[in-house]
Amino acid sequence: MRKVSIFGATGSVGAQTVDLIRRAGGAGAYQVVALTGGRNIALLAEMARELRAGVAVCSDPADLAALRDLLAGSDVEAQAGVQAIAEAADRPADWVMSAIVGAAGLVPGLRALRHGTTLALANKESLVTAGPLLMATASAHGAHILPVDSEHSAIFQALVGEDIAAVERIILTASGGALRDWPLEALANASVTDALAHPNWAMGQRITIDSASMFNKALEVIETREYFGVLPDQIEVIIHPESLIHSMVGYRDGAIMAHLGAPDMRHAIGYALNWPSRQALPVARLDLAQVATLTFRAPDLQRYPALRLAREVIARRGLSGAAFNAAKEVALDHFLAGHIGFMAMAGVVEATLTAVDGDIGPEIGGLALEDVAAMDHLARIRAGEIARRAAGAD
Repeated sequence: MRKVSIFGATGSVGAQTVDLIRRAGGAGAYQVVALTGGRNIALLAEMARELRAGVAVCSDPADLAALRDLLAGSDVEAQAGVQAIAEAADRPADWVMSAIVGAAGLVPGLRALRHGTTLALANKESLVTAGPLLMATASAHGAHILPVDSEHSAIFQALVGEDIAAVERIILTASGGALRDWPLEALANASVTDALAHPNWAMGQRITIDSASMFNKALEVIETREYFGVLPDQIEVIIHPESLIHSMVGYRDGAIMAHLGAPDMRHAIGYALNWPSRQALPVARLDLAQVATLTFRAPDLQRYPALRLAREVIARRGLSGAAFNAAKEVALDHFLAGHIGFMAMAGVVEATLTAVDGDIGPEIGGLALEDVAAMDHLARIRAGEIARRAAGAD
């Protein structure tokens, strides 16, 4: 029986992973080694009981007693805290879903790779903050990393049977988010509620706002560079409002391979779960006659300054990805709290990159986890200071 673990089980991607495992036979078809989750301990306990997980881990130790109560009478072990999540990744599994949001997903992903695991990577931040380290760890331990972002899964699938040397361009599609048709001058006053009204995708709060600001696409540009190893000028971004083409790969003979499908994350999750084969998935089938039209437009860098910043991060490399991600997370926290405006987030990130520039260092071949953690910590401090000043100016 295949052994699986799901990190971030109670989030959007994690819950959809549980749904696919449930539909494929649940505990009768998979041995669920570990499930981890955030503050929704009721859902975590429900999943753990249903799938007969070996261990359920909540992120906050304050929730441990409640989790134990919810799991009383079952054979599921209850644990809590960052260290417990990391230790859960050391439990042998054949396939691990990394769906923890933010930099917190890096350590369990790395620890899983050290066991030769197939890592289904939905955590963008791991490649952004420590791409060389992650890829080197997988190579050293004979592990596989399968992308679960819909865009990178699409690219991965379009490359099956192809030589990466024949690739001329990689085209990342972007919905443009909830505010894509707002007048530019109105964006500064966009509220959290406005930014959460995504027209196509049902996602978690943070990633939905990252979609509206295009910070998610900025992360994906950096991810593409780290995962596929292509040159920065081979990576393009295009707005595709329908979200039916998930990304494209252009080859040197002029051919473009596009991955199409309904906007449903279970496409990418299911592909990673069943790789290298394909299995039936409970997703909508496209009726192209009904779709009728696919539209595209170039992104406006005034509207989406995050895309420009991503190019600067790629050019700088070193620890700039860790600084960029940390600053982005802090800026988003301040926007969610109502301290800064929507467009001010990019200003906080840019100012943070400038503030830590002397600590980023040159291109680092032997990047260590400690280096990434130190930069993450420093950038969060600087970003917090900058965001507070920006809030005071408002």
